[in-house]
Amino acid sequence: MNQPLNLPRWVDVGLLPLWNLFIALVVAGLVVLAIGQSPMQALVTLVQGALGSARGLGYTLYYATTFTFTGLAVAVAYHGGLFNIGGEGQATIGGLGVALTALAFGPHLPAPIMLPLLVIAAAVAGMLWAAIPAWLQAWRGSHIVITTIMFNFLAASLNVYLLVNWLRPAGGMAVESAEFAESARMPALHELAAKFGIELPSSPLNASLFIAIAACFFVTWFLWRSRAGYAMRAVGSAPRAAHYAGIRPRMQVLIAMGLSGALAGLVGVNEIAGVQGKLTLDFVAGAGFTGIAVALMGRNHPIGIVLASLLFGVLYQGGVEVSFDMPGFTREMVTTAQGLIVLFAGAMSMVSAPLFARIFARRAA
Repeated sequence: MNQPLNLPRWVDVGLLPLWNLFIALVVAGLVVLAIGQSPMQALVTLVQGALGSARGLGYTLYYATTFTFTGLAVAVAYHGGLFNIGGEGQATIGGLGVALTALAFGPHLPAPIMLPLLVIAAAVAGMLWAAIPAWLQAWRGSHIVITTIMFNFLAASLNVYLLVNWLRPAGGMAVESAEFAESARMPALHELAAKFGIELPSSPLNASLFIAIAACFFVTWFLWRSRAGYAMRAVGSAPRAAHYAGIRPRMQVLIAMGLSGALAGLVGVNEIAGVQGKLTLDFVAGAGFTGIAVALMGRNHPIGIVLASLLFGVLYQGGVEVSFDMPGFTREMVTTAQGLIVLFAGAMSMVSAPLFARIFARRAA
C-alpha cells in the first residue's frame, strides 16, 4: 500500500519536506556536538556565510543554478517512468560541447550569436549522450540505471582523453583547454549589474541563472500544459494503458531521456562558459548525483526543485564558511554533516510519510 498517496497535497509537498529537513538538522547537530563543536554556532555560521552577504548569496545562487539543472533532469525522466542517474555524464558531455563550440567559433563570432550557440551546444550534446541509453532500453531492453551509470564513466574518460591528447595547449602542463574568447564567456551577474550602475561584489554567479529560471518555466509548461508532456507522463504512469491508447512508449522513452539529458547538459554553460572559461577535469564535481536528492526533496516539481536547490546551495556555500571560521571543524566534517542532511532530507524523504499518513487517517476517521 502506497501510504504517501493518502496524504493531503499540502502535507506531501510542504510539511513532510520541512519535517525531514528538521530531522536532518537535528541528526547533523548531534554529530557536530559529538565532535566537540557547537551545533548552534555551526548553524549560524553556515546561514550567515551563505545568505549573510551579497557575495555569499552570489555563491549560493551559483551552486543552486547547477543543482536546478540536474534536479530538473532527474524530474523529467522520473515523470517518464525512468530513473536517470546519468546526469553526471550528461553534464560532462554538455560542458565538452560548450568547449568545442567556444574553441571553434569563439574567436570569430560576437557574443550575441556565440552565447545562444553555446546554450544550444550544451543542450544538444547532453541530449545525444542521454539518447544512447534511452535507445538501448527502448529497443534492446537494457536497464536505464545500469547504462546511465556506465555512461558516467565513459563521459569522464572521454573528457580526459580529449583534454590530454587534443585540447590541451602545446607545452601546457595543466590538463585543461585553452582559454575561451571573451565572446564565449557567459557574463557574470556583477558585470551585468555594473552596466546599470549597480555595484555588486564579484562572485561566480552568471547569466546562467536566467537560463535555469527559464528551464523551470519550460518544464512546468511541458509536463502539465503540453500534449507531448501528457503523453510522456501517461507512459510513465501506465505504459500498457498508454500503448493501448495509441501512444508509442518507445518514443516517449527517447523524449524523456533526451530532454533530461539536455537539461543536465546545461550545467556546462554555468560551469564552463560562466565560471571556468575553459574546459577542465571534473568540473561537474558530483552535481549530477546531488540532483537526485534535489529532485527527491522537491517532489519532482520545478517549484520544489528550486527550493531544494537553494537549500543545497546554502549547504555548499555555508559549509565552506564553517570550515574556515570554526577552528577544528575540518572540510571532511562539513562534508559529513552535508551528507547527513542529504540522506535524511533527500534520499530518505519518504521514511516519515507513513507516520503522517496514520495521523491524518485518524483525523479523517
